[in-house]
Formats: sequence, structure tokens, C-alpha cells
Amino acid sequence: MSDAVKLFKAPIRLEYTIPAGRATSRFCRGLASGRLYGQRCPECKKVNVPPRGACPTCGVPTEEEVLLPDSGTITTFCIINIAFAAQALELPYACASILLDGADSTLFHLIQEVPVAEIRMGMRVRAVWAENKLASLEAIRHFKPTGEPDALASIEGHF
Repeated sequence: MSDAVKLFKAPIRLEYTIPAGRATSRFCRGLASGRLYGQRCPECKKVNVPPRGACPTCGVPTEEEVLLPDSGTITTFCIINIAFAAQALELPYACASILLDGADSTLFHLIQEVPVAEIRMGMRVRAVWAENKLASLEAIRHFKPTGEPDALASIEGHF
């Protein structure tokens, strides 16, 4: 049967509803009030953000909440140059893994208010909060440079 169809294109969209759980719920409520919370592991003492209720390193439950500042350091980033169907921003734009001050894991978010060619690892950034904060990462519109000197020494081992 040489005329059998072997491949065809079919657009697929999957939507998930995931229960937030206690740690994520507290994190989202914090975002709605303009605060960033992590959780400290009782064994390794690392502060993870966003918190998941268990340490990703040790696997033990985490309860201790840590209020973190909304500033941090870019550990790695990507520049988006290719158009795609759900694109909401003008190209090019950048997203980065941000090591918040006092945290041991990164938060991934949009970087704006700087030409993408100037974004670099070690760049210090601060959150720009939305006026109407939602209980989600949309409470932060984006991160922007602080103008502080780069902090490469503080991110060693995080990328």
C-alpha cells in the first residue's frame, strides 16, 4: 500500500488545570500583595523560589517561608527573535533566569526597559510590579536593570 498517509499536520492545544497546593498558594497570595516568598530547606538551608513544598535537592518537606527582595541577578537569558502564533510582544525581547537576592534557585521572567543587546549574565535587575496585582506571576510585569554594577561573583555555581 504505497499511497498510505504516513504524516499529517494537526494543530493541538492542551490546557491544564493544576492544583496549586499550600506552598504555591502562599507564593501566589504573596505576589498579589507585592511580596516574593521562598521556602528554606530544613536540611541544606537553601531557599527555593517559587516554593514547591519540598526541597528539590533533599526531597524533604519545606515549611519555613522567607521574604525575598524583588531584586536579583541574571544568571542566564534568552533573546526571542522568531515570530510565533501566540506572540504578545514585539520582537526581539528577552527572558531570563533571575537569582533573587537571598535565594538559591532562579525565577524565570521577562526582561524589559533595556535593549536586548545590553542584557548579560550578572546584570542586576528589579521587578516592575503591575498596578492591579493578580495572584500569579503576572503580578510582576517584568524585570528591569537597576543600574548597579554586575554581580558575577554572586552567581557562581548557579549556571
